[in-house]
Amino acid sequence: MIDPVLLRENPDLVKRSQESRGEPTSYVDDAVAADSARRAAISAFEALRAEQNAFGKQVAKAPKEEKAALVAQAQTLAAAVKDANVAATEAETAFTAAVQKLGNVVIDGVPAGGEDDYVVLREVGDIPSFAFEPRDHLALGELLGAIDMARGAKVAGARFSYLRGVGARLELALMNLGLDRAIAAGFTPLITPTLVRPEIMQGTGFLGAHAEEVYYLPADDLYLTGTSEVALAGYHQGEILDLSDGPLRYAGWSTCYRREAGSHGKDTRGIIRVHQFNKLEMFSYVDPADAEAEHERLLGWQEGMLQSLGLAYRVIDTAAGDLGSSAARKFDVEAWVPTQGTYRELTSTSNCTTFQARRLDIRHRVEGGKTQAVATLNGTLATTRWIVALLETHQQADGSVVVPEALRGYLGGLEVLEPIA
Repeated sequence: MIDPVLLRENPDLVKRSQESRGEPTSYVDDAVAADSARRAAISAFEALRAEQNAFGKQVAKAPKEEKAALVAQAQTLAAAVKDANVAATEAETAFTAAVQKLGNVVIDGVPAGGEDDYVVLREVGDIPSFAFEPRDHLALGELLGAIDMARGAKVAGARFSYLRGVGARLELALMNLGLDRAIAAGFTPLITPTLVRPEIMQGTGFLGAHAEEVYYLPADDLYLTGTSEVALAGYHQGEILDLSDGPLRYAGWSTCYRREAGSHGKDTRGIIRVHQFNKLEMFSYVDPADAEAEHERLLGWQEGMLQSLGLAYRVIDTAAGDLGSSAARKFDVEAWVPTQGTYRELTSTSNCTTFQARRLDIRHRVEGGKTQAVATLNGTLATTRWIVALLETHQQADGSVVVPEALRGYLGGLEVLEPIA
């Protein structure tokens, strides 16, 4: 939810944000009108309630012979107060519905447009070349006995897989490398729930445009998370945080689930786009004044991981129309996938400013003892998809794969993944 004061005082700024996202500016007018109606309804209720309180004191002091008539008036006033309270509640609900149609206000400098309107900030590393015809990650995974798509489909359906042998070990190595890096950077590890209540999913903004991606269990009224960001954001719901010593940082390890709705026919081979995967997610609660600096820090930790794995990558500034409702800015880090001859997203990091915290009522104390909404940020530090770029980049002619030095200690010193007999 965007700041109601910003909406009220600078609706043109919100409209420009909506335009850059390619979303209706009329939603801003609707929200402004709903805010005005809400404040009027609350003011009317509070005025009537004050009148009721004053009248109650008058009744208490009135002579006995006058009280019967005054009590009747008090009952009439009480009914009016009750009606005004209902009207204020309804106006509050209408305002919430209107303002939740608005995406977060994008940060100045974010490119306008849709999925293809990103800006490349930098390209890092040498794009790999081979003196042989490179195999794709699935062919390599099958040679290594690391990926089994056929049995995944047999057991669970399309877009499910088994990671086995060195494949399972490789994923755990990636996750543990990321976890060690996160701990060194001051993150507290959390293994998070993968089922959350509707108000948590709604609070993080995943029941808007991306609702069709989410698995829902109606019998339990719970949602399966597509990222531990959801559970990490809900961790401090309704709390006042102490940020006097700097950001609160968490690293959430969880299995993630995505329906991949609308992706029929896309990335059907291998483990690029699957329904279930593991992920290590960084999450920061920060003073809003420090949010942009924290965003750069998250991006730096992500780039450090890819550099340690010897992957060529680029960083893009995602266009406003491809941000999702919660993010005010998002950087994607895309690694080169040799057999596709292009960069593919491995990780992203988003600055959600105070958007999620307002929905989830997460605040911190500021000077003077008052409270204000915190800013929340997230970024992935390791996930199953990274295996794709890692296998393809470091493959050799015989189907073996060189293990990046940073991972060898997590694989018992293994230097090369060899094809199985």
